[in-house]
Amino acid sequence: MKQESTRAPARRSGVHGKSAKPATQRQLRVAEEIRHVLAGIFARGEVRDPDLADVLITVTEVRIAPDLKRCTAFVTRLGRSDIAAKLPALRRAAPFLRHELAKELRLRAVPDISFQADETLDYAMHINDVLHSPEVKRDLESPSKS
Repeated sequence: MKQESTRAPARRSGVHGKSAKPATQRQLRVAEEIRHVLAGIFARGEVRDPDLADVLITVTEVRIAPDLKRCTAFVTRLGRSDIAAKLPALRRAAPFLRHELAKELRLRAVPDISFQADETLDYAMHINDVLHSPEVKRDLESPSKS
């Protein structure tokens, strides 16, 4: 008699969500290479879109799909929180950026690029503010009665 498994089946949500499997070494290596090339393009100011002129964009992370056909680049502007306004311009520049990636990387097929605002720094600053708020300090300083 076959015993039934009580484990839930693994879900695969792809590049945009948390996947059931951790990224492979190849995925991590390709994603880091893409991040490096994109960061260089933005640092040199090679994107000629007027909405991106004189805008310093930082690529904080790149996540790539297991099939290496799609990737998401998380971008931010250090010290500024207006990156969401620049996402349409980045989407317009995606074909140019993909072409530049094709020149730099040795891949059979260059992945399609999508951009997403990286909000981890804003979230970290929010957590820091909460931890340093008077209410939390009071709770940490008072002895517990349990």
